[in-house]
Amino acid sequence: MEDYFSRFLNLGWQLRQYLTELIENLVRTINRIPQRLGVQFSASHGGSLTGTTVYFHERASTLSVNTITTTEKQTANGTSEGAIFRKGLSSIYERSCVRSSYLLHGFMLVRRLAFSVRDLWNLFSSEVHAKLTRILHRFWTTLQGSCEDIGWLQRTRASLRSVDGTGRFKEILHEIRNGVHCLPDTLIYLFIPGLFSNHSPLYFTNTKRFFSKMGLACHIAKIHSEASVEKNAWELKQYIEELYWGSGKQVLLLGHSKGGVDAAAALSLYWSELKGKVAGLALVQSPYGGTPVASDILREGQIADKETRRIMELIVCKLIKGDIRALEDLTYAKRKDFISQHKLPIDELPIISFHTEASTAPTALASLTRVAQAELLPWLPLPRFFLSASEFVESMLASLKVPVVAPVSAAMAVTALHLRLRYGERSDGLVTRRDAEVPGSVVVRPERRLDHAWMVYSTLKMGSAEADASEMCEALLAMLVEIGRKKFC
Repeated sequence: MEDYFSRFLNLGWQLRQYLTELIENLVRTINRIPQRLGVQFSASHGGSLTGTTVYFHERASTLSVNTITTTEKQTANGTSEGAIFRKGLSSIYERSCVRSSYLLHGFMLVRRLAFSVRDLWNLFSSEVHAKLTRILHRFWTTLQGSCEDIGWLQRTRASLRSVDGTGRFKEILHEIRNGVHCLPDTLIYLFIPGLFSNHSPLYFTNTKRFFSKMGLACHIAKIHSEASVEKNAWELKQYIEELYWGSGKQVLLLGHSKGGVDAAAALSLYWSELKGKVAGLALVQSPYGGTPVASDILREGQIADKETRRIMELIVCKLIKGDIRALEDLTYAKRKDFISQHKLPIDELPIISFHTEASTAPTALASLTRVAQAELLPWLPLPRFFLSASEFVESMLASLKVPVVAPVSAAMAVTALHLRLRYGERSDGLVTRRDAEVPGSVVVRPERRLDHAWMVYSTLKMGSAEADASEMCEALLAMLVEIGRKKFC
């Protein structure tokens, strides 16, 4: 496709050159016409029309003087025909000079017109060529998208080989489902939510409840998820230090989506201050290398890039009250800059990369995701005396909650299908599998089809045949503890 664009540009350039040469040849031909008629544009006359006219009048005056001398001699001889001949010849020369002057005026006008047409054509062709080049570049940039960016981290850091820990993860998950829980209570478990988590009441709530029932100290980081990565990294650094100095226990981190990027940024920027306070990091479906979704939306130089950015700024900044940099920091360009400048302490800390692939089957388009819940009591039209009659009835009605669902899984399936058809990449709907792997980390690649939102929300189709999100989070953290003991003890 790129070869066709280059050929088209070369064809336009050759057409421009051909027309330019045609106009220049026309100008040269017009310049030769006065010379063929015997008109010399010499330096004595400055090559101008005024000088040429003076030249004609001088020749006419000389010829007229010679004629007068001759006719005076004839008049002295008494011939009247000489006087008549002199007058007629003088009249002929005067008319010739006037006609030549008009002809020369016409040639000079045509010459100036030809030069003006040539200059205008050069200017017009240059502008058309520049605009055509910009349009084709925008079209090609839009068509190409993130083809050359996906998986860039693995190509540039091929020396840091990742270790496949999928098999061990399955073993630990099987033990957890059989009732064997091995997470120690000597650590504090901190969950870092992802983008737009401030508008999701159930983000990590089931997982936190699951850990609390086991008697483990579990927290959900209270950060503004719609803020920039560097700002959240600073807040996480302070949050980790508060937990460490308040309890004297190391903190084990698990970040989902952008939360994993924020946690990795905190360790990269402030490792000298967090060393010894953090026991490990698990990045769950995190776009550590970037995501094509954010890059395709905010890429500069593509078609309607400014209009798209204004729409995203309206949504993120005005409606959600966030920062557009939260989305910009997930683009490939921003991630390349950050990773090249700040190194993640992969050799001093156990790190796990967990990524999945979303299902694109037709059944996924009909699934719903529970994102919130609503209490029934404020909306039931019950009389007050009925509620005040029994506290048991009131408490029973207060416990009744209706799930609020949204087609999140369906949206992830559509996005995953789009990324598969456009780039040929497998993804969870937002993050490709290659961009979610941190070079040098232990990688977990489950075969089960899970979309990007499954790890933090509970679906309506929950069964006991397979592990839920809370059990998977426990298995990932247990695996981190095991890697830390083997590698750093």
